[in-house]
Amino acid sequence: MKKTIKLIALVVILVAVAIVIYNSLYTVAYNNFALVKRFGKVTKVDDTPGLHFKTPFIEDIQLVYSGTRVYDLPTSDVITKDKKSMIADDYVLWEVTDPLKYYQTLGAVDARAEERIDAAVYNATKNTISSMSQDDVIAARGALLTETITKESNSDIAGYGITILTAEIKALDLPDDNKTAVYERMISERQNIAASYTAKGESDAQMIKNETDKEVTITLAQAEKDAETIIAEGEAEYMRILSEAYNDPDKAEFYNYLRGLDALKGSLKNNGNVLMLDKDSELVRIIYGTNEDISSQSEYQRPPAVVETPEPEISDN
Repeated sequence: MKKTIKLIALVVILVAVAIVIYNSLYTVAYNNFALVKRFGKVTKVDDTPGLHFKTPFIEDIQLVYSGTRVYDLPTSDVITKDKKSMIADDYVLWEVTDPLKYYQTLGAVDARAEERIDAAVYNATKNTISSMSQDDVIAARGALLTETITKESNSDIAGYGITILTAEIKALDLPDDNKTAVYERMISERQNIAASYTAKGESDAQMIKNETDKEVTITLAQAEKDAETIIAEGEAEYMRILSEAYNDPDKAEFYNYLRGLDALKGSLKNNGNVLMLDKDSELVRIIYGTNEDISSQSEYQRPPAVVETPEPEISDN
């Protein structure tokens, strides 16, 4: 009986010791803070990974994640400086940097922290966008807005032991009732820009055309002037050559003879023509091959002074 009681007592003691040891040990994992609390008050913060000891039954442990967290904020309406409504959709990367302050102000509750982050980022986004026109907001999307919103958000939550690593607008859109009007305005602006480029291009093209026409006119005028000069020089040379060629009586007589033949040929071009010539004309002398005055010849010696071309024969067929 006594042995049984001793055995039970031993088991109870061992169980009690195990419970005491179990309540005296706690583990801190990587990316965690361990808040050691005594009667609800934090007495120590452990951030070294591994096994740690605490006073059993008096102190308790609350673990706080110290790594980076992602919080996707609900979409919100914001108004630009020029009174245009836009819809902002933000997300936040944040972490706990002061676990003691985080516990004292927010009870180390993540939902409460996200409420504060939501309000801080919304206010920062609203203040930033309200200081800019819609065009400036669209043009500045990216690093500028992110840096401004992150900085202002951190200033609002500085007393909660948390830090926003980045607060970024992942989507910035227009309300459905404003999209059509804004798109039409953007299209109109682009069309105006295109029209100005087209007008400038046409103006430049006309200037180039006018300059080209001017150069062509000057070139043609110069060419015509040069051609007239060359023609005049050619005619002068031609007359000089003729003058030299027919400068003696024999050549002049031959030249007159050729001219007379050409005139005769032109006069008798059509069939049935009759050519009346003066008996003392130069052409009569050319035709009959004499330089004597035929007026002194007798009637029987004179050649006929009428030259006729034969009539064309008419076929019976």
